[in-house]
Amino acid sequence: MLLIVALIAAYLIGSVSCAIIVCKSAGLPDPRTQGSGNPGASNILRVAGKTYAVMTLVGDALKGFVAIIVGLTLEVHGVALGLVGLAAVLGHMYPIFFKFKGGKGVATAIGVYFGVSLTLGVVCALVWLALVAILRYASVASLVAAVLAPVLCLFLTHQLYYAPGLALIALMIIWRHRENIDRLRKGTESKFVAKK
Repeated sequence: MLLIVALIAAYLIGSVSCAIIVCKSAGLPDPRTQGSGNPGASNILRVAGKTYAVMTLVGDALKGFVAIIVGLTLEVHGVALGLVGLAAVLGHMYPIFFKFKGGKGVATAIGVYFGVSLTLGVVCALVWLALVAILRYASVASLVAAVLAPVLCLFLTHQLYYAPGLALIALMIIWRHRENIDRLRKGTESKFVAKK
């Protein structure tokens, strides 16, 4: 029963779209109609600048982190806790409060990683930042970080039971990036350029 409560709570927490709220509060257009159309930190950086992007990034990451804390508070552990993290990411991707039109879940996933293990969160965040700095493709950085997370979890935490949930998160992030993957194959993917 507590697991069901934790899953529902995590999904609802994930459904709070920080990008949309930040833009609405600042009098900016709905991010789903601007840039890439993705209500996430990367798109906010492109269309609104660093300040709003950081606000969005922190808010989205906190959703994943808080969802894990809620799960732990409700005494959810092991494989089930990974599923709580997945629920938060699914909430971000398909938010009930915003007609199920959400982001790609990367920042929320990073928050989940931090909730599972501080070391895992730091390493995945650094992988993402390094790849963006080197390749200038946020999509590639996101995909690599997501795919590495379950593997890194095994090596860094030695906790096998979190891996299934993190693997499912990776699969969902890959699915949400399918258009990016297609553009990468065609050589038409936009590079990461921030609005000044």
